[in-house]
Amino acid sequence: MIRAMIFDLDGVLVQTEKLKARAYALAVQQIRNLPEPDTQASEAYREVVGAQREVTSRHVMDKLGLEGELRPLMAQYGVSEPWQALTAIRYQIYDKMISDPEVIRDNQWPYTVDLLQVAKETSCLTALTTLSKRKDVLHVIRSLGIEPLLNVVLTAEDVSKGKPDPEIYLLAAERLRVPPEECLVLEDSVNGIKAAQSAGMNVVAIATPFTNASIHDHEIIKEAWIVHKPEKVTEVVRQRIKEHDRTAHRGEAVKNKGGEQWRLV
Repeated sequence: MIRAMIFDLDGVLVQTEKLKARAYALAVQQIRNLPEPDTQASEAYREVVGAQREVTSRHVMDKLGLEGELRPLMAQYGVSEPWQALTAIRYQIYDKMISDPEVIRDNQWPYTVDLLQVAKETSCLTALTTLSKRKDVLHVIRSLGIEPLLNVVLTAEDVSKGKPDPEIYLLAAERLRVPPEECLVLEDSVNGIKAAQSAGMNVVAIATPFTNASIHDHEIIKEAWIVHKPEKVTEVVRQRIKEHDRTAHRGEAVKNKGGEQWRLV
């Protein structure tokens, strides 16, 4: 029986990954005084979506060979590592982007409210698990008006290990007082999916434009329910909850009426 639904934030409930990717592109444009945002920075971010801030900034820095250009900026931003300077620049840009609640609402996935309604209809508890900063997370969920619908909100400040480590998901289950095997997780990144699977939870993987390729490049496609069309997410989640008891002991592949394919963990 599914008794709890656990949501990632970036890419699942709101398309903030798109905004973060653009923020990296704009940051590199600023650092290198380019005429246009650097699309290579966006692509580098796409490769590590869902990872901790240090991991993403280091990856973008290494991929684009930015370390030499970032070192002179360390004192300006009061940091001790080159990647931290990139993080500071990117964060300033991103913070300005999301300061307008309308921007957040414009980037909300259309199924967000429907999913929370499904949780209510099925008497599921709800949790949000994200490696974003609490300040940003609260601003986003309050802008969307969904804070009262979440029983637990966990952010980067609540854990010592980032995804793909299962710490944040195991903590969510503990706070909700629901066994991991009775939790249904909605994730869009490889790191997040691996974290939920390692926690022993059921997973619906949402293949967004940012994460579709990476999801299909990993073995997780054999162990998670995959949905490719945003308009099908709510239908798949409803079906997943309905099918859970019946298929829990079969572990067989199934297909819904909309043509989305998935496999039980």
